[in-house]
Amino acid sequence: MSELDKTKELETKKIGSLLWVYALPAVISQIIASVYSIADRIFLGQCVNELAIAGLAITMPVMNIIHAFGSLVGVGSSSRMSIVLGRKDERWAEKILGNSMLLTFIFGALFLSIGYLFMDQILGLFGASEATVGYASEYMLIVLPGMFLTTVALNLTGLIRASGYPSKSMWIMVIGALLNIAFDAIFIYLLDWGIAGAAWATTISMAISAVLAIAHFVNPKSFIRFKRHAWSPKLYIFRNILLIGMSPFLMNVAASAVVALLNKQLVYYGNQLVAGGGDLAVGAYGVINTFGSLLVMVIIGICQGMQPIAGYNYGAGHNHRLKEVFMLAMKVNVLVGTLGALFGCLFPRFFASWFTNSADMLDIAEVAMPYLMVMWSFIGATITNSNFFQSIDKPWIAIATSLSRQVLFLIPMIYIVPVFYVQHGWTGLNGVWMACTMSDFFGFALAMVLLYGQRKVFSVDYVAPIHKPRKEHGPTEDKN
Repeated sequence: MSELDKTKELETKKIGSLLWVYALPAVISQIIASVYSIADRIFLGQCVNELAIAGLAITMPVMNIIHAFGSLVGVGSSSRMSIVLGRKDERWAEKILGNSMLLTFIFGALFLSIGYLFMDQILGLFGASEATVGYASEYMLIVLPGMFLTTVALNLTGLIRASGYPSKSMWIMVIGALLNIAFDAIFIYLLDWGIAGAAWATTISMAISAVLAIAHFVNPKSFIRFKRHAWSPKLYIFRNILLIGMSPFLMNVAASAVVALLNKQLVYYGNQLVAGGGDLAVGAYGVINTFGSLLVMVIIGICQGMQPIAGYNYGAGHNHRLKEVFMLAMKVNVLVGTLGALFGCLFPRFFASWFTNSADMLDIAEVAMPYLMVMWSFIGATITNSNFFQSIDKPWIAIATSLSRQVLFLIPMIYIVPVFYVQHGWTGLNGVWMACTMSDFFGFALAMVLLYGQRKVFSVDYVAPIHKPRKEHGPTEDKN
C-alpha cells in the first residue's frame, strides 16, 4: 500500500472493518497510557502506604490540567488534519503538524514555569493536607518535565494516527508504558525510592515515547513529515487547532476544578465520620477514578478510531459514511459503559483492592463505587457525542456536551445533595457520591438533546461549510 493509500482507504473501505483497524490500536494505546498512573498507584499502594496513594490522588487534577493543554493541541490538530486530508491537501496537513508543535512548546514553557513557582499553593487548592502535601509535592517536582513530554507524545501520536499509521501510534505508547512498569518495579520496589521513584519512572518512559514520536515525522518515508515551511507560525492554524481542541481542554480543566471542589467536600464529610476519614475518602475516590479511567481509555480509544474516519469523510462529503461510523462507535461505547457499570457495581471491593490494601479505604470505596459506576452506559454515549462533534469541526456543540456534566450539574449538586442527605439523617459522604450519579444522568440527557438538534449533518444532501480561501493558503487551504 502506498503512503497516500493509507488515507484514501478512509473513504472506500467498509466502515466496520475500518473502525476496527483504527480503533483497536487507539484503544490499546489509551489503556497502555493509563498504565502510567495505574502502575504508580499499584506499586505505591502495595509498597508504601495509603497516604502516598492520597498524595498521588491530589496530583491527578494538576496533571489533568497539563494533559488538558496536550488535548487542546493534540485533538485540535489531529481532527483538523483528518479534515484537510479529506480535501487532499498534504501541504496544509504539514503546516498543521509544524504549528501544533509550536503550540506544544509554548504551552509547555507556560505550565512548567507556573508549576515550579507556585507548587505548594496549587496543591493546596486541590485538597492537599499536612499529611499528604509532602508526597504530592515530591512527586510533582520530578514529574513536571515528564508531563511536558507527555503532551509532545500525545500530540504527535494523534497526528500519526490521523495521517494513516494507527498501529505505529499504538506501539509508541505501548513501549513507553511497558518501560514505565519496569521502572516502577525497579525504582519503587527494588530501590525503595517511594513516590519519587514513581515520578522518575513516568518521566523517563514518556521521554522515550516522545523521542519515538518525533522520529516518525523526521523519517523521510513518512506520508506527512516535518518540513521547513511547516514551522512558520500561522495564526489561522493556531486558531483552528485551538478552537477544535477547546472542548477536551475545557473538559479536563473543568474536571480538575471539580475534583478540587469535590476533594474538599470529601474531606469535610469524611472527617465527620471518623478522624482522618477525609484523606481516606479522597484516596478512595482516586482509587475508583483509576478503575473508571480504564473504561474512559477504551471509550476514548473507540472515539479516536472514529475521529479520522469521521473527519475525513466529513471533509470529503460522504455523509452516509459519517452517520455509519458515528452509530457504530456509539453502540460499542454504550456496551463498554454498560459492562463497566455491571462489574463496578457487583464487585466494588475486588476492583478497589487492586490499588490499596488499606481496609479503611476499601470500606469507603466499596460503598462509593456503585454510585460512581452505575451511569457508565450513559457516560459512554456522552463522551462519544462530544468526540464526534470535535471530529467534524463543530467545537461549540462538543464544548456544551463536555462541560454540562461536570460544571452545569456536578458543581451545584456536590453542595446541595449532601446537605439534603444530612437533613434526612443520612450520611453526608454518600450524598457526595449521589451528586456524581445525578450529574452523569443529566449530562447525558442534555447531550442527546444537542445531538438531535444537529441531526442535519447526517443528511445525504448536507454540505460541510467551506470558506473562501486566502491566497497565501493555496487552492484548498482556507481559514476554517
